[in-house]
Amino acid sequence: MTYWLINIPFLLAAALVLGAALGRGVAPRALPWVVSTAVMMTLTAVFDNAIIGTGLVAYDSELLSGVMIGLAPIEDFAYTVAALMMIPALWHLLEPRSPERS
Repeated sequence: MTYWLINIPFLLAAALVLGAALGRGVAPRALPWVVSTAVMMTLTAVFDNAIIGTGLVAYDSELLSGVMIGLAPIEDFAYTVAALMMIPALWHLLEPRSPERS
């Protein structure tokens, strides 16, 4: 099993939640999402590289796609992408709706 196969269920779940939010006409605002994406992807790159560089985490190179950002495999970013899709969507889906917005 490759690392992408492990990531697929998380990405699919996040896509389904985002799709549900968009289907209800509850889309997260673009600017906060773009800023959050830039910050979270940068932090993921920095800390994943630090963790891998210090030897705390190692990967089986045969199970990786080979695409790297520094020392971090691109597969490591899938959880960040899933969180960036799911958290704003859940925030809007679970927000109490006032009667005039129903």
